[in-house]
Amino acid sequence: MTERPSIKTLGELRAAGIEHRPLREEIRHNLLTALAEGRDPWPGLHGLQDTVLPQVERALIAGHDIVLLGERGQGKTRLLRTMVGLLDEWSPEVEGSDLHEHPLDPITDATRARIQDEGDALPITWRHRDERYVEKLATPDTSVADLIGDVDPIRVAEGRRLGDPETIHYGLIPRAHRGIVAINELPDLAERIQVSMLNVMEERDVQIRGYVLRLPLDVLVVASANPEDYTNRGRIITPLKDRFGSEIRTHYPLELTDEIAVIRQEAELVAQVPDTLLEILARYTRLLRESSAVDQRSGVSARFSIAGAETTAAAALRRATVHGEDQAVARLVDIEAAVDVLAGKIEFESGEEGREIAILEHLLRRATMETVQSAFRGVNLGPLIEALDGTVTIGTGGNVPAQEFLNSLPALSDDDEPGHPSGEESGGTEAADVVNLYDQLAERLSAETPGERANAIELALEALFLSQKISKDADAEGTIYG
Repeated sequence: MTERPSIKTLGELRAAGIEHRPLREEIRHNLLTALAEGRDPWPGLHGLQDTVLPQVERALIAGHDIVLLGERGQGKTRLLRTMVGLLDEWSPEVEGSDLHEHPLDPITDATRARIQDEGDALPITWRHRDERYVEKLATPDTSVADLIGDVDPIRVAEGRRLGDPETIHYGLIPRAHRGIVAINELPDLAERIQVSMLNVMEERDVQIRGYVLRLPLDVLVVASANPEDYTNRGRIITPLKDRFGSEIRTHYPLELTDEIAVIRQEAELVAQVPDTLLEILARYTRLLRESSAVDQRSGVSARFSIAGAETTAAAALRRATVHGEDQAVARLVDIEAAVDVLAGKIEFESGEEGREIAILEHLLRRATMETVQSAFRGVNLGPLIEALDGTVTIGTGGNVPAQEFLNSLPALSDDDEPGHPSGEESGGTEAADVVNLYDQLAERLSAETPGERANAIELALEALFLSQKISKDADAEGTIYG
């Protein structure tokens, strides 16, 4: 953030040659400047570069109010908030103005009178662009007073006439003058409240309890809506829908890499979560979006995979704390433990009652298999199969520390470093092959710490189970491969 400008009076503002620029021209100029310079106007948005964002850019260049339609968790709110970056960093306003009026473009009689009386000595202040964005979550109890305004009884009691504009307490939209108003879940607004927005968006009038104020409000109205609500639970009334210049459909990330990038960007991880586990969560989410057992009208939010990553990291930190591990590193067993708490984020089709957990576990196995096949392609897992000869088993679980798991592996002893042969005690060439395999798995995933190496080997064991090469017995106490 740059420093606040030092100009403090209207005279200094004029002397500096600063001119007033309408909001839409300001946004258009800053957007076109960013595009011409090759800067990304939309930092932090993934998977929308070739579809949604060009439509948004065209709408803003045209000066349109915008409504975004899309299922939950498609980044609609983040996109709206990113528009703040297209405003000037600092903007002058008349000090004490309820409507944040520009000193060179006053819109109320009171401010015009102040300019007439005080002239170049009129004090001004500066407003940062973050303050020029206001957001309202539409709820059924939202009132006209919240959005537009109402008569202030205290001001009337002070002796002002009811017809005096000074008696009005302005609502959210007028107070956003020269800024952006974002309304989330617009169809949830009662229809009579939507009607109150019609004049504001088109004629720029403010009507409060029979008083009509000709206020040329300079606001950009942007909104979000879920298509399901748009047609069923609630709706945007036709006249209001007509006043939005652009209606843009959003979507979930189309590429796996973008899905992973969203998780990494948004999740607040309290422990290390290896890339392979994030890939499993991303694939898992995408499989849920394709499943006929899941109600796709409500969508599968990106928050599902984000919450999954956070829960997985939390499980790793808990284990590390309980067992005194130096590093908290998530493993495959931690994802499996997260499924139960994620089930409530998915809405299933009506015929799937009682099968929800089975569906989630099945799709998680598919996501795990697809990830492991990609990660370990070309690696021969035969030595590990041979090591589990029917008399040898490998135990793991959410409460098993990484070092304890590594020390229990075939061809390793308690005295050896994990992943390295134990000499004559290792059992010769076959044992060396197994240990070499452990090293290959770790190398494929760039695993260096015990937690990372344990995760790599657990993934290989799960891949062998899913391909029916070994068996698996899992319960609340842990998991046994053999």
